[in-house]
Amino acid sequence: MAYSWDNRVAFVVRYLYDIDNNGYLDAHDFHCLALRTCVLEGKGDCSATRLQKYQHIMLSLWEEIAQLADFDKDGVVTVEEFKNAVQNSCIGRKYEDFPQALKAFIETNFRMIDINTDGIIGIEEFRYDCVQRMVVEDIKEIDEAFNSLLNVSSRSY
Repeated sequence: MAYSWDNRVAFVVRYLYDIDNNGYLDAHDFHCLALRTCVLEGKGDCSATRLQKYQHIMLSLWEEIAQLADFDKDGVVTVEEFKNAVQNSCIGRKYEDFPQALKAFIETNFRMIDINTDGIIGIEEFRYDCVQRMVVEDIKEIDEAFNSLLNVSSRSY
């Protein structure tokens, strides 16, 4: 099932946070995320002060995520470990009750995708984000994915 909960969480790990595409999350990914966030949120600008702020935020975020999800304490978080952490920490809870690390994870990505800062991710912003992260042959694929996110009946939690 393409839109299963497992596939959605695996997608988040592989395409949103595994910046170096090595199949797992580690401190290196979050170091790279700091730079990405600084540049994207600054719309190309990356001041040393803002970069330092994001490096601090992302390192703290990595430490919290590793604490929540690195079950075998090997310094990496696999897709399975991340799924287990999300399931243990979030399923059946209100967003405000999520661990701070996971809320920061979500909010940081949302801000990077919300180009016009209106608090809503429209189809143009979704398209822009998708083509930055993966190879897509047909815009219809992206539009179908966007529309499936709007269709409550397609969700499986």
